[in-house]
Amino acid sequence: MKLSRRALLAIVLAIPVAGTILRPARANEPAIYAPGGIAISGYDPVAYFTVHEPVRGTPDHSLWWRGAMWYFVNGENLQRFEMNPSAYAPQYGGYCAYALSKGTILSSAPEAFTIHNGALYLKHSTAIRTIWRQDMDGNIDKANANWPIVLRR
Repeated sequence: MKLSRRALLAIVLAIPVAGTILRPARANEPAIYAPGGIAISGYDPVAYFTVHEPVRGTPDHSLWWRGAMWYFVNGENLQRFEMNPSAYAPQYGGYCAYALSKGTILSSAPEAFTIHNGALYLKHSTAIRTIWRQDMDGNIDKANANWPIVLRR
């Protein structure tokens, strides 16, 4: 059987999505995705908005918020976050926004981000981010309907 490049690409992109869709949500997940207690794997949430890319923060500029430690590149970014955390924190506690749109939860990768209408959305991978971008508004509506209910399933 010979597959076209397009068919092969569709299969490769579908593999992580299938895992997302088929994975049941775990009960009583924390509201913030923070492995080891560190939100966004130690990346600065403000930097996504100021330099438009993920930038690793440092423990020297950190803040405890909603049960997780948040790292920042500098004191200025820490202060911006502290003054208005909801403007900079990723939506859905930093869990994969696409998985939320499917009614489940999945970890996120700092490099798989999108800023849409002034909000930060993280995804599990850049491949899933590609799928997410095909219908961002629809995916956001679905994820909003599932959040935070999916944490308690």
